[in-house]
Amino acid sequence: MQQSEHLWPLPSPLQFGDKVTIAAPSSAICDESGLLPGITVLKSWGLTVNTPACQGRHWGYLAGLDSERFSDLSADDGSVLLACARGGWGAARLLEQTIPWKKGWLLGFSDVTALLCSRMARGFGGGIHGPLVTTLAGEPAWSQQRLHDLLFGHPVAPLQGNSWAGGRASGPLVTVNLTVASHLLGSRHLPDLRGTILVIEDVGEAPYRLDRMLTHWRLVGGLQNLAGLGFGRFSGCDEEENSDPAHTFSLEQVLRERTQDLGCPVVANLPVGHGDGGNAALPMGVHAQLDGNSGTLSLELPTQR
Repeated sequence: MQQSEHLWPLPSPLQFGDKVTIAAPSSAICDESGLLPGITVLKSWGLTVNTPACQGRHWGYLAGLDSERFSDLSADDGSVLLACARGGWGAARLLEQTIPWKKGWLLGFSDVTALLCSRMARGFGGGIHGPLVTTLAGEPAWSQQRLHDLLFGHPVAPLQGNSWAGGRASGPLVTVNLTVASHLLGSRHLPDLRGTILVIEDVGEAPYRLDRMLTHWRLVGGLQNLAGLGFGRFSGCDEEENSDPAHTFSLEQVLRERTQDLGCPVVANLPVGHGDGGNAALPMGVHAQLDGNSGTLSLELPTQR
């Protein structure tokens, strides 16, 4: 099925003074001081950050009761950007209810993949797979600037990776954490991936577990009709140091073997996801081009927004 770039139009660019709400849909924020540097960055861009309702709030390992975390996403406080505080676990629990999404921006990654995908599946644009509030201040300058430019309607440079399979492809962009998205398979919360450029990343998963997840995707047909595939960073996903090399596979071996027969361009080592080096912000649903010959991923952003 051919997808249309107009299915997920971007919201209007942010303007000086626009309001930001800090949402905490996932794990508890154990060190609340971690929020402050990220909030400072947002304020430095001329944005008005509402006082986070999640401060001092927790329920077991979650950042509050389901009802409290749900209220972060449904509050009608005039904000045009929902910036998620941290990842962990818990966002998917909120999908058991119908979230009243509004036009605007949603920012986050990792566990927030569940919300980004569900929102896109509902037809809303403006989701950005990018830094969390608690990680924003630690991002390198280029990554902070890239996020700023996407939110404020400015062009951004292509991302450079390594070519694993040649060819060129274009289509709507979907960027996910592999583990989180794997648990959306078979639900209404994963957007139709046919004809898309899919970028996946993960953290702390052994090669055999990545093999298991990618095999699951293959069994349900989730990878076979992509326009192109990109791999972000897989931090801490290499084989264990004490593993017998003759009886294991490396991270790269698993990723290559499970995707080598897809017949589409594949680009690896994109600067996206967990780990050091910067988590490049990528907007969900925006038309993108993946060049498997040069190893680049570029966005086709509207000239006027």
